Formats: sequence, structure tokens, C-alpha cells
Amino acid sequence: MIFGRVAGTVVSTERSDGIRGAKYLLVELCSHKAEGRGDYLVVLDTMGAGSGEMVIISQGSSARQTEISNKKPVDAIVAGIVDLIEEQGEIVYRK
Repeated sequence: MIFGRVAGTVVSTERSDGIRGAKYLLVELCSHKAEGRGDYLVVLDTMGAGSGEMVIISQGSSARQTEISNKKPVDAIVAGIVDLIEEQGEIVYRK
């Protein structure tokens, strides 16, 4: 799984994913301390993430193992919204 921060939304008038009501996000990959890396992914939002939130991303074949994305042309999904990250007893990220 990968950490990312929601940078915006992606709108497409025509798609071939076959997922009704799909919402796609532009997500900047980041460290566990929410430091941006400058690399972006288009991610299917299955959790209702908002702008600026830190999310956990599942990518590749794992992204297609949900009820919504099963056997669909999806490469990355939001698997969770991060509330807190603790590293060696110290909180390094808090929502």
C-alpha cells in the first residue's frame, strides 16, 4: 500500500470502466509524514476522501479485489483515509 494526499478531482465525460457513479481523484504520492514526492496517480475513490486528506492507496491487481472494482480496468483505489500515524512512539502525522 502507498500513502498519498488528495490534490484534486479528475472529471471524464467518457469512460470504459463500467463503474456507475465512479469518482476519481488526483493524488500526490507522499511519505508517511505527508511530505509530497511530486508524483501523481489517478485513483478510484471508494471511501469518500476529500481534498487535502491523506489516503492509503492500493495499486495493481490488489485494486481490483473490491466489490466495486472487481474485473474492471482500475489500477489504483483509495483503500483508507489516514487519521494518525505513529512511528516508534511518536506521532508523525495527525489528521
